[in-house]
Amino acid sequence: MRDSQTSAWRTTTFGSIALRLVNGGTPPTDVPAFWNGTIPWITGADFTSSGVGEFRRFVSKVAIASTATNVIDKGELLLVTRTGVGKLAIAPCDIAISQDITGVYADRKQVDALFLYHRMRKGVEELKKLNQGTSINGIIRGDLLKYPIDLPPLPQQERIAEILSTLDEAIEQTEALIAKTQAIKAGLMHDLFTRGVTANGELRPPREEAPQLFKASPLGWIPKEWDIASFGACLLGTPQNGIYKPATEYMDSGTSIVRIDSFYDGLIRNVPDLKRVRLGDEERALYGLATDDLLINRVNSLDYVGKSAIVPALTEPLVFESNIMRCRVDRATLLPQFGILWLCGRLASRHFQSRAKSAVAQASINQDDVRSLLVKLPNGEEQKRISERASVIEATCSYESKHQQGLVGLKHGLMHDLLTGRVAVPLPESEAVAADA
Repeated sequence: MRDSQTSAWRTTTFGSIALRLVNGGTPPTDVPAFWNGTIPWITGADFTSSGVGEFRRFVSKVAIASTATNVIDKGELLLVTRTGVGKLAIAPCDIAISQDITGVYADRKQVDALFLYHRMRKGVEELKKLNQGTSINGIIRGDLLKYPIDLPPLPQQERIAEILSTLDEAIEQTEALIAKTQAIKAGLMHDLFTRGVTANGELRPPREEAPQLFKASPLGWIPKEWDIASFGACLLGTPQNGIYKPATEYMDSGTSIVRIDSFYDGLIRNVPDLKRVRLGDEERALYGLATDDLLINRVNSLDYVGKSAIVPALTEPLVFESNIMRCRVDRATLLPQFGILWLCGRLASRHFQSRAKSAVAQASINQDDVRSLLVKLPNGEEQKRISERASVIEATCSYESKHQQGLVGLKHGLMHDLLTGRVAVPLPESEAVAADA
């Protein structure tokens, strides 16, 4: 039930608040005069999660006058209604559009353009469902015009749009920070695995500066103190495949089972949320996991074969499914924390992908593929130092990722609450008085 602040909301249709809808087009690419201008021209492929990305192509005024493309004014809504259907943006400038896109000129006396942008994020998903199972690939104009929308008074629309846009900006900034941190991490991991960390906690100088500190190896130049070994030589016993249980046997009680979708950046995520299976004592003993076991995804699409994770400290029994291989390392040779860093690295990924056997929709690796992986081996103390240095940047990446996920979750919740009137949006007193006048 709506309170006094939301009782002024009214239900209308998209067609009633759109002054006009403008189609686009593609100027013939074999006419140079159409493509030597300064007007940005976009297709559905130019949209990002936060709007329109970098401009790739520009058209001329001649193209605008002579072809089906049209220019949409800055600040108006852009909706991808064909290829890439459902993407949305506010025009960042006067911009020409392809036939994929519909430009929406909203009636500003009824609706704030930013509010409509946020509201239609939900709307396009609902419109897309209308044509599921048909040959139609896009949003039909008639469905769009009839689409129902609840509208609060304009001051509330503007406040809602401000709140959601502020969250969008925070999410975008966090994503940029994550990308920057990931780049720093990639550079650090390269240095750690080529230069190592000395007893005084410093990276060795690069080989170009101190060639006497390095030697050639099957994996390139490495510090003289390091060795190269096969991964199999670092293991206790043979890598073991997990237990097969059909999806129909997954349940909410029993023993938790690690599946391939549980792997994330070298870790098992959301352990408390894992599916469970009923197992006998022998199965639990045979397929049980221990803290610091290393798990390798052995069957998946080619890009994901070889993805790995380390088992965290366990508070309950845990087993693993058949598409995963369990490896237990000999700690006298290889520390588990160093091992997972190596398994998640570029050289290991290349090894597994080069050895993978492809089937119709999947690829796979076997125990020999895992055992034959070459590993750079510093001594135990240096492995520990490298792992500790890597854990700092890993913790930063994890914190930023969780922060971003929290912002996205907050935004989704707020979108539902604010755009449906479930939660009232308080206005500054001066605006509230003006709205009531």
